[in-house]
Amino acid sequence: MSSTVFTGPVLAGNVLNSDGSGALAGVGGSSGTQNVGFVQMAQSAAITQSSTAAATSIVIPAQSQILDIYVNVTTGWAATTTLSIGTSATSNELASGLTAANLVQGQYRVPVTSLIAAWNNTSSTQDVQIWVKSSSGTAGVAVLTVTYLQGINGFTNGQYT
Repeated sequence: MSSTVFTGPVLAGNVLNSDGSGALAGVGGSSGTQNVGFVQMAQSAAITQSSTAAATSIVIPAQSQILDIYVNVTTGWAATTTLSIGTSATSNELASGLTAANLVQGQYRVPVTSLIAAWNNTSSTQDVQIWVKSSSGTAGVAVLTVTYLQGINGFTNGQYT
């Protein structure tokens, strides 16, 4: 299967600019109030449980907003360990101390908690790479998936500011 690559961000909608009327466009219409939105993106990488911080192949573009992080666990994490996810070797900027009780075989949705600022704007100046680190152990195997809106921060009324 072939792929198509866009440099993004990818926007979709049929009314590119508001015409000032306050009216909403009908099906197939192209005038009225702007209705352009960002296309949700996703990247995934295989991860393994390790007490050494590891960079994944996931790189999120600057000024993006992270919507969700999922861990699809195929082999559960060792019983007394935790998993942290971040944007540096510290590996705790996005999620800290996810418990092994939640990292059994299956899909786990990572909670945002108090780290919401790092999810709302990944970086205003440069791309960020996603890192993972466990408190100990070597048993766990999973696929980490990050969904995001590319370059949404700094975009207002159809233009970048």
